[in-house]
Amino acid sequence: MVTAILDKFSLAGKKALVVGGAGDLGASMVEAIAEAGAQTVVIDLSDRVFQLRDTLTRSGLSVSALQADVSDRAQIRSSFDAALSMLGGRIDILVNSAGIQRRHPSEAFPESDWDDVIAINLEATFFYCQLAANRMIPDGGGKIINIASMQSFFGGITIPAYAAAKGGVGQLTKALSNDWAAKGICVNAIAPGYMDTQMNVALINDPVRNAEALARIPKKRWGKGEDLQGLVVFLASPASDYVTGTVIPVDGGYLGR
Repeated sequence: MVTAILDKFSLAGKKALVVGGAGDLGASMVEAIAEAGAQTVVIDLSDRVFQLRDTLTRSGLSVSALQADVSDRAQIRSSFDAALSMLGGRIDILVNSAGIQRRHPSEAFPESDWDDVIAINLEATFFYCQLAANRMIPDGGGKIINIASMQSFFGGITIPAYAAAKGGVGQLTKALSNDWAAKGICVNAIAPGYMDTQMNVALINDPVRNAEALARIPKKRWGKGEDLQGLVVFLASPASDYVTGTVIPVDGGYLGR
C-alpha cells in the first residue's frame, strides 16, 4: 500500500518544460522534477541554463537546455517548438518560472520597465500555457504550474508592474483552470514568500526591511529553492489530479500571521 501511494508522486516517463529554470527557484524545481523521473527541457535567457544542464546530466538526469528571450513572442513560439521536438513531440508538465523585478516610485515608473516586467512575468506565462494546452488537450491532459508571488495577494512598495503581473498570474491560473480542467489539464500556481534569491538581495541586505520580513514569518527564516521542490513534484504528479485552480503559498506562514 505504501508503494502504491509513493508511485502517485513519480514523474517517470513524463515530459516536462520549465521556463525560467536557470534562476535560483527555477533551478531547484528543475532538479526536483528531473529527480522524480521526468525528461526535462529548461528554457532561460541566461547562459547558466547550460551549466545547470551539465550539472544535472552528470548526475544521470535527463535534462536539456535552450536559450531564449521570453519577452519576445516569436522566441516564445520558437523555443516551445524546439523544446517539444527535444521531448519527442509530447509535453505533460509545464512550469512557468520566468520573472524579473524592477523598483521605482509608482509616479516615476518608466514605461520600458513596465513593459518588460509585464511581458516576462505575465504575457510569457499565458503564451507558454496556451502553446502547452494545445498539445496537452489532444493527448488527454497535463499539468501546468505557474509561479505567482506574495504580490499576488499584496500590493508591495515601489513595484507596481510586478504586483500587477503577479496578481495577473494568480487570476490567469484560475481562469485557465476553469477553461481546461474538464479537458484534462490541472492549472495551479505556487506563491513563494520571502525567498533568499538574487532578486531579493537588496531586501536581505537592508537591516530594516530584513527585520520587518522576519518578524512576520513564523518560521523565522527566508525561504530557499528547496522549499518549493516537494510542492512542484506534487502538482506535477498524479497525486494532485483533483487539485486545480489553486494558488498555494510557500511562505513560512507569512500569510497566516
